[in-house]
Amino acid sequence: MISVVIRNKNQSVALSFLLKNLTERYGDDIAEIIVVDNLSTDSSKEVAEQYGARFVTIKNFSFGGSANVCASEARSPIVVIFSAHSYPVSHDFFKLIQAKFDKNPNLAGLRCLHSTNDYKNFINRIPATIDPNRSGLIFSGSAFSRTIWEKHPFREDVATFEDKEWTVRVLKEGYAIDFVPAIFSYEIKRSPQQLFFRFKNDVVGNYQLWHQDVSYSYAVKVFLGSFYNSIKNFGIELFYNLKRVLFLIQFINNKPKKF
Repeated sequence: MISVVIRNKNQSVALSFLLKNLTERYGDDIAEIIVVDNLSTDSSKEVAEQYGARFVTIKNFSFGGSANVCASEARSPIVVIFSAHSYPVSHDFFKLIQAKFDKNPNLAGLRCLHSTNDYKNFINRIPATIDPNRSGLIFSGSAFSRTIWEKHPFREDVATFEDKEWTVRVLKEGYAIDFVPAIFSYEIKRSPQQLFFRFKNDVVGNYQLWHQDVSYSYAVKVFLGSFYNSIKNFGIELFYNLKRVLFLIQFINNKPKKF
């Protein structure tokens, strides 16, 4: 059977929808549901208890550290990780995952489908050995073997991309990472503060894993590009706001015939 583990922080509304989805549509496919929560101040705990999910609190969040907590708390041989703002869509989501692991004992993990990049690499059969970034695991809508995790835990000293780092590492050990046509949705609107947090981790992670160096000229280029885009987007938005107002004035003066 399968353990579903959800990483959450102050996402009670999204968490409620995900848990409702999991319990009402996939109850027979799941052995347990665990919410790994990073000190939420909303009603996340009450929501988890409402749907019978086990609630585990972590104080010092890191991407790799939280993924290790998810794996250590799970009791089933297959672990599926979601973020609270993602949820399975296809009716056979977990059945497809279970079948893949049953068929291949050498399987370390599966990447489910939710984006254009997923579909393109899946349809074009581009494996994780060629493109670990877009064909490797993504820890919101991926499954992994707990047995293999016990031998190869997730690294906690990488800023982000702990899923991609693990993908590369277990592939080198001779295990397999594959796609599974199980479809899920991933929807989130991040605040400027959250976007900056993600930007910082991505810069460090890209340097640590993919060796993408950062220079002073690159920093200046990023600033100038962001400044230009901000002015451009502001100008475009202002232009079309004015067009909307002018259209409304024109409409008021020349209303069409009602049907």
